[in-house]
Amino acid sequence: MKFESKTVHIGVCTDHTGALSTPIYQSATFRHPALGQSTGYDYTRSLNPTRKILEDGIAQLEEGAAGYAFSSGMAAVTAVLMIYKQGDHIVIVEDCYGGTYRVVDKVFSQFGLEATFVDGSNIDEVAQAIKENTVAIIVETPTNPLMKIVDIRAMIELAKSTNAHCIVDNTFLTPYFQRPLALGADIVIHSGTKYLAGHNDLVCGLVVAREAELAEKIKYIQNSTGAVLSPNDSWLLIRSIKTLALRMDRHNANAIAVAQWLENHPAVKSVYYPGLDKHPGKSIHDKQATGYGGMLSFTVENAKRAADVLEKVKLISFAESLGGVETLITLPAVQTHADVPVDVRERLGISDCLLRLSVGIENAEDIIADLAQALD
Repeated sequence: MKFESKTVHIGVCTDHTGALSTPIYQSATFRHPALGQSTGYDYTRSLNPTRKILEDGIAQLEEGAAGYAFSSGMAAVTAVLMIYKQGDHIVIVEDCYGGTYRVVDKVFSQFGLEATFVDGSNIDEVAQAIKENTVAIIVETPTNPLMKIVDIRAMIELAKSTNAHCIVDNTFLTPYFQRPLALGADIVIHSGTKYLAGHNDLVCGLVVAREAELAEKIKYIQNSTGAVLSPNDSWLLIRSIKTLALRMDRHNANAIAVAQWLENHPAVKSVYYPGLDKHPGKSIHDKQATGYGGMLSFTVENAKRAADVLEKVKLISFAESLGGVETLITLPAVQTHADVPVDVRERLGISDCLLRLSVGIENAEDIIADLAQALD
């Protein structure tokens, strides 16, 4: 069955009623048939029928052994980091999502988890960062917000050579455009809030493990810590995923058109989008993904011009987050990546002149027209 058909048929006719829409099992607890017997459902934190449909569905789409749904993307990231212990070391891309940077640098460091932040597009730098106690290499590709491309296959080989896990945040591309587990990665993480949910109305996170043994560890952490997705939100995400392929195709087409237009605008100094021929890493990206997604970043000549753009946009919303049907624009240096140390931001190029655009599914000409008047 093709990917598009898989998404549409998640949760179709899953119970005795023949309901095409997955029922919402809004129950905290379930009755036991008899002493020592269970229907398989005891308490919703441990397992819920609606959430199970979602978790089985994302596992199928990502081609993994099992999937798990969490109350937010950061809850999903946290659950994965909790696999590791005091004294372990992880290598992680330096221009990752600001929330991921914060939880690694400020929270897990308190519990003795060591981390080295690296340029994920430089395989030599990643290799040099590995230590005897390295347990995982965590990457985003494309990265956030600089859209650098990480060679997933190279990271997998490097991780295998050191008995470490390769973990990929696949939020930007979703399994429609990129499937890291099929390449050999161990874990995939999603902020499901973004493209999987796709409508700026739901906060959620997802984790999929390639092998059953690792999946059991995540399951144990999910049940033990309890940051599970509610039945209502699980249903809403199931419904959203059904249109994922259609939305991603439109995001992709619109982003290509917008990026090419920005490339030729005199007020724009640089454009970061993997679909552009000049983008570093495009050849690697094309070997591991089938599309470029809807995310791009661009720089203008100074901070005042950037601030003016944010004030003048009309169709486009000045808002954090990404991946929804509406186009959003943000200034990462003061919003999504504000918790990244200033010296690190400056070194990476996450400046007050850098704007990040989540290109929606409106008509591309309308998006470009709004950018044109905002840049004038």
